[in-house]
Amino acid sequence: MEEKLWKDHCVLLNKDEENELEIFGYKTQGCRKALCIAGSILSCGALLLLFYWKPEWDVWANCIRCSLEEADIVLLRTTDEFHRYTRKKVTWIDLSGWALPAGSNSDGPFVADKDCVINRAIMKPQLKMRCIQVQKIRYIWDFSVKEFRKVGSLEDRNTCHSIHHKFGAGLTREERKIRQLACGPNAIEVEIRPIWKLLFKEILNPFYVFQAFTLTLWLSQGYVEYSVAIIILSIVSVGLTVYDLRQQSTKLHDLVEEHNKVKVTVCMKSEGCKELESCYLVPGDVLLLDGKKLALPCDAVLIDGSCVVNEGMLTGESIPVTKMPLPLTESPMPWKTHSMEDYRRHVLFCGTEVIQTKPTGSGPARAVVLRTGFNTAKGDLVRSILYPKPVNFKLYRDAFKFIVGLSVIGVFGLIYTVCVFVSHKKPVTDVVAMALLLLTVAVPPTIPAALTTGTVYAQRRLKKKKIFCISPQRINICGQINLVCFDKTGTLTEDGLDLWGLIPSEGSRFQKIHKFPSSTPLPWGPVCGAMASCHSLVVLNKKIQGDPLDLKMFEGTHWEVEDSSAAQDGAGAPNICVIRPGPKASSAPVEGIAVLHQFPFSSGLQRMSVVSQKIGEEQYDLYMKGAPEIVSNFCRQDTAPANFLKELKTYTSQGFRVIALAHKVLNLGKDVDVSNLEREEAESGLVFLGLLVMENRLKQETMPVLRELAAARIRSVMVTGDNLQTAVTVARNAGMIHAGSKVVLIEANEPEGSAPASIAWRLAEDCKANTAAPCEVCANTEEKITLEGENYHFAMNGKSYQVIIKHFYSLLPKMLVNATVFARMSPGQKSSLIEEFQKLNYYVGMCGDGANDCGALKTAHAGISLSEQEASVASPFTSQIPNIQCVPELIREGRAALVASFAVVKYLTLYGLIQFVGTALLFWQLQIFGNHQYLIQDVIITLLVCLTMSLTEAYPKLAPYRPPGQLLSPPLLLSVTLNVFFTIIMQTCGFLLVKQQPWYVALATQRHCSPGNQTVSPTSPEGNSSSSGAQITVLSYEDTTLWPLFSINCIIVAFVFSKGKPFRKPIYTNYVFSVLLALQLAICLFLFFADIDAVYSGMQFLCTPVIWRVYVLLMLLVTFCISFFMEDVILQNKRLWLLIKAWSGYQSKSQYRKWQRMLQRDPSWPPINTKDFAAKSTDETYINPTYEHSEGD
Repeated sequence: MEEKLWKDHCVLLNKDEENELEIFGYKTQGCRKALCIAGSILSCGALLLLFYWKPEWDVWANCIRCSLEEADIVLLRTTDEFHRYTRKKVTWIDLSGWALPAGSNSDGPFVADKDCVINRAIMKPQLKMRCIQVQKIRYIWDFSVKEFRKVGSLEDRNTCHSIHHKFGAGLTREERKIRQLACGPNAIEVEIRPIWKLLFKEILNPFYVFQAFTLTLWLSQGYVEYSVAIIILSIVSVGLTVYDLRQQSTKLHDLVEEHNKVKVTVCMKSEGCKELESCYLVPGDVLLLDGKKLALPCDAVLIDGSCVVNEGMLTGESIPVTKMPLPLTESPMPWKTHSMEDYRRHVLFCGTEVIQTKPTGSGPARAVVLRTGFNTAKGDLVRSILYPKPVNFKLYRDAFKFIVGLSVIGVFGLIYTVCVFVSHKKPVTDVVAMALLLLTVAVPPTIPAALTTGTVYAQRRLKKKKIFCISPQRINICGQINLVCFDKTGTLTEDGLDLWGLIPSEGSRFQKIHKFPSSTPLPWGPVCGAMASCHSLVVLNKKIQGDPLDLKMFEGTHWEVEDSSAAQDGAGAPNICVIRPGPKASSAPVEGIAVLHQFPFSSGLQRMSVVSQKIGEEQYDLYMKGAPEIVSNFCRQDTAPANFLKELKTYTSQGFRVIALAHKVLNLGKDVDVSNLEREEAESGLVFLGLLVMENRLKQETMPVLRELAAARIRSVMVTGDNLQTAVTVARNAGMIHAGSKVVLIEANEPEGSAPASIAWRLAEDCKANTAAPCEVCANTEEKITLEGENYHFAMNGKSYQVIIKHFYSLLPKMLVNATVFARMSPGQKSSLIEEFQKLNYYVGMCGDGANDCGALKTAHAGISLSEQEASVASPFTSQIPNIQCVPELIREGRAALVASFAVVKYLTLYGLIQFVGTALLFWQLQIFGNHQYLIQDVIITLLVCLTMSLTEAYPKLAPYRPPGQLLSPPLLLSVTLNVFFTIIMQTCGFLLVKQQPWYVALATQRHCSPGNQTVSPTSPEGNSSSSGAQITVLSYEDTTLWPLFSINCIIVAFVFSKGKPFRKPIYTNYVFSVLLALQLAICLFLFFADIDAVYSGMQFLCTPVIWRVYVLLMLLVTFCISFFMEDVILQNKRLWLLIKAWSGYQSKSQYRKWQRMLQRDPSWPPINTKDFAAKSTDETYINPTYEHSEGD
C-alpha cells in the first residue's frame, strides 16, 4: 500500500532524456499556510527569504504529500548529482468556451489523432485540462497513465503512413483551436526581464544578504567611511551585473523575436490554403512551401517535394543541406525508427532557412508541423542558454567547504569574544556587537565573487584570440583537461579535399589510374556520369554550393550545373537538377543529365545515390557513391575486382580519402514517379565503377599542436567518420602514433546464428607512406609478438565499438586506456565514447567542426567548435581560427584561470584569518582596530589585490602536469595552515613584546611624537573610546604595532601566492598588480614611519620609537622569507611531492590510472592475433577472469 502511495506521489518526468526530473505531488493545507505566514511576520521576512533560497522547504512547510492526480503544487527535483529543486503550481486549461468538433460528442475523441495525448488529458464533462509549465515546456495530465506528458509535438509513435494520411490533408478549424489551447502559441518568447526583477534577484543572493548584515553591524559600530565604500562598490557591482543580464536578455529576445511572427501558408481541411502568422501554428498543420525564402518558425517533416536548407544556425556550418520527403510506406515502425538515425534528412528545423524548394509534379512542397514553440530544435537551444546545465567542478564545492570551515572558526571567535567581554562585565549590546563583528571578520564574503575574476579575465584573453565562450564556468575545467578527442576531416586535416586520381574498374579489373589535374579531360562513361550527377550541389546566387567533397569531385569532370531557380516559376513543374558538359569537358554523346531524385548522404548510411535520366532518352540510371566497404556490399560480386581490398588498403594506408562509385540501369516504365522508389529496392545489384582517390592534407598547425600536447602529457585521440586505414595513417603522420609504436586493430562482430559475438586483435604492420609499391595495414599472423609498456595503440571502427559496448563491455576500460583511433564513428557513437572516457575520470576536450559533432561537443568537459560564427550553439567554446591551435590555447588559459582562482581563494582565506587573529588579540584587552585602519586594509589593499591578482597571463609553454584540481589538496591546505601559523606567531610576538618595552603604557592619548622622540605619558582612559560609545579603545601601542604587522603581511601573502611559472607568467609581467603592491607597501610604510601628527591622528596611531618600528619591519621581513621559502621551495616543489608520494606509497585514485597499473602487471595484455567469443549467457556479456579478479582488489 505504502509503495503504491509513493508511486502515485512521485514519478519521472522526461524519462531517460537529458532533462530528466523527479516530480512529487503536494496539496496546500490551510493551517500550515497560516503558520508559515505568522512565522514570516514574526521573523521579519527571514522565513520568506529562507523559502526563496530553498523552495523544497517552502513546499514541505506549506503542503502535505498527496498523489500527483490530487496535487495543486508539484515539486521537481533534478536526477543529477546536484538534486536542485523547483516549485511549480498546477494550473487548469478551460476548453468549455469552445464548441466541440462537428459531429463529435463529449465521449468521443476531441482531436482526430486517437493516439494524441490531448484526448486522454481532457476531464469530462467539465472539459478542462491540468497542466504545469517547466522550463518553458508545457506538460498536461494524462488520466490514462496518471502522468504529466509533454505537449506541443506530434506523437513519436506515428508511422510514415499515418503522418501522410492523418495530417496530409490538414486539420479542421475546430481541431486547430483545441490544439492551440492545449499546446499554447508557437512562439519562442524570451522575456526582457524588468530591471526591478533582476535587481531584486541579485540583491537576494545569499552573498549580498550576508554583506547587508555585515554592513549593518559595521555601521552600528561607527565604521561609516568603510561601510560607505563597501556600499558604493556593491552598488557598482550589482549595477554592472544587472546591466549585463539585461543586455543578454535583450540580445536573446531580439535573436528569437523575428521568427515568432513569420507569415506562412497553411492548408486546412475543407477550407483550403490560408495565410497565417506563425504563432498560430499547431502540431499537425500542413505548411505550404511556395519557393520563397523562409525562416522556419517550427520543426516540420517534409511530405511532398524537396528543399535546400541552410542549417548554419544549428550546426555552425553554412553548407546547404538537401531535405527529402518522408516516404509513403506501409511500414508498421514509427517514422523515426524506419528512417533510422537518418530521420533528420526529412525534417526542416526551426530557425533554419529554406533557400530553395523543389516541388513535385502534383504541386508545391508541403510539410507537416512536427513541433512548436520551445519543443523545437531552436527552442531547445534557447532553453539550454536560459537554463544551462550546472557544471560539477570540485573548485566550487571546495570553495563552499572553505567558507563553512571559516564559519566554524568564526563561531569559535564568537564564543571567545562573548567569554572575554562577559568576564569584563560589559553591556549585552557590546557583547553581541563585538561577537558578531569577529564572526564576520573570519568569513570574507567576497570568496564566491573572487572565484569568477580569474574566469572573466581568461574569457577576455580568449576573445582576443578569437575563441568565444558561452559557458564561462567551464574555463576553469579546461585547466584539468588530460585527453582531447579530435575529429579528422576539417579539424586535423584540410577542410577541402583535392582530387588525386581515379581508378576505374572494367570487367572485374582495375584499369590505369587517371590522375588529377590532367591535361586530358575525363572521358565520357558511367564513371564520368557518376561524378557529374551523384552529389547534392545546388546553384545559389549563380554560385555552386555544397559539400566540399562533392564540389571537388564535380569540378574534376568540367561539367556545369544549370541554374534552375528560374524554373521555380513554372506552374507546378517539377524542379529537377540539370547537368551539362562544360567547354573544357570531354565530348559526350549526351546533351546533359537530369537528376530526378536523390537518396541523400548520411553519416549513418555512409552512402548516397541519385536517380537520373540522360536528356532526350528514356533510360533511367542510378549512381551511388560512398564508403568503399559499404558500396561494395551493394554491387554484384562479379563486377568488383578480386583485389578490391588490397587496392583500397594501398591508398587508405597512405592517408588518402577513398570513395567508391557504382552504377545501375533501372528498368522502369514510362512516366514513372521516381520519388516513390524504395531505396532498398533501387540500391541493389549495382555495377562497381571504380575508386575515386582524394588527398586530404594535414593542416600545417596539426603536427606542432599534437607534439605540444604530447609533451604536456595530454592524450590525443582521433574520432572520425573516415575509413580505419586512412585514420591510422593520418594518426601516424600527425604524430598521434609515434614511429616506434605498434597499432593493434580490434575487430568485433555481432553473433551470427549459433555463433556468439566475437572479438579479434590483430597487429597492424607498419608501412611507409612514400613507397611506390602497394602497401597495406594488414594483420601479422605469423608470430606472437609481446608488446611491452605502453608502446602500443588500439584502433577500431564504429561497428566494432558498438559490438564491444553491447557484448564485451567489461573489456572496454582496458581498451580505452590505450585506444587512439576510432574510425567510421556515427555522431551518437562519438558522444557515447566521450561519456565512457569520462567514466574513467578523464577530463575530456573535444574539437570538431560542429556539424556531425554537436552531441560530442556538448558531452565533453570542454567542446570546441571550429566555426566562423562568433558563438556556435553546438558547443561551449567556438574558435574562429579554423585549426587546432585553439586547443593548447584554451588549456593554457584554463590552467592560468584555475591557478588564479586558487590564489585568490588562498589570499582571501589568509586575509580573513590574519584580520581575525589581530582583532582577537586586541579584543583580549577590549581594544579594536580604528575605522581608517580597516578602510586601508579592506579597500586599499585587499579589494585591489583581488581585482588585479588574476590579470597575470598564461605561461606560453604547457607544463607536463596539471595544476591541482582541488582546493582541499594537501599542498594548498598546508600552505594556508603554515601561513596562519606564522601569522599567529608574528602577531602574538608583536602583541607581547610591545608590552615589555620601557616606554609602553596601557592607555595613552598623546598621538604626536615629542621633539626627542620621547615616549608619551600615561593618562586616564576618558575620551579614548571608539565612536560606538562603549569602553572599547582604539588608541593603544598594541593596535599601532599589530596594524602594520597585519596590513604588510597581507601584501606579503599576495606576492607569495602570485606564483608565475609553470602555469602563469612571472608576477612582474602583471604590471598593474606589481605597481599596485609597490604602492600599497609604500603607503603602509609612509603611514607607519611618517612622524606627522595629522597622519597619526587620522589613523589613530600612537608614536613609537623608530627602533621599534625597525623591529616590526624585521619581523615582517623574517615572515616574508619563511613564507616565500615554504611556498616556493617546498610546497610548490613538484619533485618533492612526487618523492613524498613514492615514499608514502600514494597512488592516484583515478580509474584510468588504476587500469594502467593493472595492465602493466598483466603479462597477457594486450592480446595479439587472438580471437575471443562472448560468453553464452542471456545478455551475451563477455566475462574476463583478469578483469573480474582485479575489480575486487
